[in-house]
Amino acid sequence: MADELQVIEEARPEEIIARGYTFGTVTDQIAAVVLSKHTPIFWFACFAVAIGLLLGFLLAVGALFTQGLGVWGLRGPTMWAWDITNFVWWVGIGHAGTLISAILLLLNQSWRNSINRFAEAMTIFAVACAGMFPILHLGRPWLMFWLFPYPNTMGIEPNFRSPLVWDVFAVSTYATVSALFWFVGLMPDLGTLRDRATNPLLKVLYGVGAMGWRGSARHWAVYETASLLLAGLATPLVLSVHTVVSFDFTVGIVPGWHSTFFPPYFVAGAIYSGFAMVLALAIPLRSVYNLKGLITDKHLDNAAKVMMATGLIVGYSYILEAFAAWYGGNVYEMAAFWNRMTGPYKVQYWVLITCNVVAPNALWFKKFRSSPVILFIWSLIVLVGMWLERFVIIVASLAQDNLPSSWRVFESTRWDWLTYLGTIGLFTFLFFLFVRLLPMISIFEVRTLLPSAKVKGKGAH
Repeated sequence: MADELQVIEEARPEEIIARGYTFGTVTDQIAAVVLSKHTPIFWFACFAVAIGLLLGFLLAVGALFTQGLGVWGLRGPTMWAWDITNFVWWVGIGHAGTLISAILLLLNQSWRNSINRFAEAMTIFAVACAGMFPILHLGRPWLMFWLFPYPNTMGIEPNFRSPLVWDVFAVSTYATVSALFWFVGLMPDLGTLRDRATNPLLKVLYGVGAMGWRGSARHWAVYETASLLLAGLATPLVLSVHTVVSFDFTVGIVPGWHSTFFPPYFVAGAIYSGFAMVLALAIPLRSVYNLKGLITDKHLDNAAKVMMATGLIVGYSYILEAFAAWYGGNVYEMAAFWNRMTGPYKVQYWVLITCNVVAPNALWFKKFRSSPVILFIWSLIVLVGMWLERFVIIVASLAQDNLPSSWRVFESTRWDWLTYLGTIGLFTFLFFLFVRLLPMISIFEVRTLLPSAKVKGKGAH
């Protein structure tokens, strides 16, 4: 099998999967990850680290609740810092899952079939991490429901002119549609796990999740209709959610924020970081669980190409940002941009330029795209660069406002770090639970790529 995969490295994903695989072997290999009693040491190691970071997050939240927002590094004039930086970063990471699930489904891109399931899960978990920061930043997070227009006797309504309220609607809608899309796609595979499970409790749990799935022609017809409808709903969300997030900045008059090209700039950056996270997760998983015949080098190559394309858009946005500051003739915009390059945050700025623009250009060469190790390192570089981009946009623009006497360099505290690392622990905790309990690759969608599927149809077992 390994020799064949090396020989046909240049083939299309469906051709790679078709060689040496049958309906049974595809189902066996994917289901075995969940139903097997053997769990790799890699899983336990990652899960232990995740629990440690998650406990740190709970400690940081406890300190925040008991001592207030002062435990963070927020000091005037920088009242948005790591919290909103992490919020935007996590929302961006969640974009790749919806793009792979919805847009590539509508475009009939078959190479998505091996990576869409864990990308969808990644979206849900990333949005859950993102939602933590606006809630914690409220100061009184137990009153976060005030952001919703619920009926009340006090006549208090949210300010619908505030972009933070727009975030609530955009992100909650995005999370709901993504979760529905993920769950609907899981039902056929949950039916498979229900039929294969030997543990009575697992059989009941998977049966409840499958919601009576039997693989009949009627079930498949309803499933395909629901998938297309949800894909149609999710597709505009890919563009709208991070556009709304960019409005947090563009509707303000802060120099460095007030710009009309932020929406497409943010959307491209979100897809950029999202695909970087897909590669960072897919590469070790395919190695540990021996899934190189299902998540092939061609899948990684396609994901790297998307990452490179969106990286070029991000690089163009940096150039456009500099040009707009110069051509607009606004001295405050020019001062804000010059401050990024030469001020107290110049190191972070030039590191993000290196990570987001210079380093990814190596992906033009197939030698780099065909090496999983290099792709993994490059994806981590992009994730670091995109976090620094959000940090520089937010903090560097706020640290020097219109009153020079109030200028202050932002200094992060240990609670900033612990909260941020804690959300990484939360994401890892949820993701590795998903890997252990649910199929990380869509069984039935991979089987549709086999030659026998053309004869038997999707519902074949």
